[in-house]
Amino acid sequence: MPNPVIFVSLGPGEPELITLKGLKALQNADCIFCPETHATNGRTFSRAADILRALDIPDTLLSRFTLPMSKNRTQALAAYDKVYAASAQLYKENKKVCIVAEGDAGLYSSIHYIFDKLQADGIPVQHIAGIPAFIAAGACAGLHIASQEERLTVVPGIITVEEIEKYMQEKTTIVIMKLSQCADEVHRCIHLHPEYAYHYFENVGTENEIYLNDVPQIDVHTFPYFSILIIRRQENRHKE
Repeated sequence: MPNPVIFVSLGPGEPELITLKGLKALQNADCIFCPETHATNGRTFSRAADILRALDIPDTLLSRFTLPMSKNRTQALAAYDKVYAASAQLYKENKKVCIVAEGDAGLYSSIHYIFDKLQADGIPVQHIAGIPAFIAAGACAGLHIASQEERLTVVPGIITVEEIEKYMQEKTTIVIMKLSQCADEVHRCIHLHPEYAYHYFENVGTENEIYLNDVPQIDVHTFPYFSILIIRRQENRHKE
């Protein structure tokens, strides 16, 4: 029976936060497709490859593909199409193929585009769950992100102050991912609503991890792509 193409979630950045199931799939793979990015200074970097290296996965197994850091998804989709075609061919050759994603491959991960294309072609796929960055962030700060019957809302960084206020009225803990896309709106929200507790994180699970819960510090901070904000009612602070 042919091997399914496995989408392995790597977790937020700390290598030891991968699941045993994910690690075993990587160790048994014949080929691992791994995303990388070209920085503005011309250098190439890959947090996913760094995690794999720390897990003692041989570089010879890696097939890297470049994902541009752009809101225009045309080039990214073209890169995904190449990975789809290559993984489909390897599947036909009965190779064990893994495609990796940071965090969880099914949560705000554009790599799911490949998953859907393979599935549409009748190629069996498997998704191995991982720890999302906001869960790791909560653990990093010792937060109970949601307690008892509290609600939790997780949103991408394309959000306005008015939308944040709507969630505030619903009395839900708010998690905003990838703050670089809505920095001005977040700063405006902090000024308008000092009655809330704000927990800021960036590069969770890496050596460059930052956690801030002091509003003046957050207010002057520049938000990179890998950043998260958790907003809670002040009355919950003593529980955290």
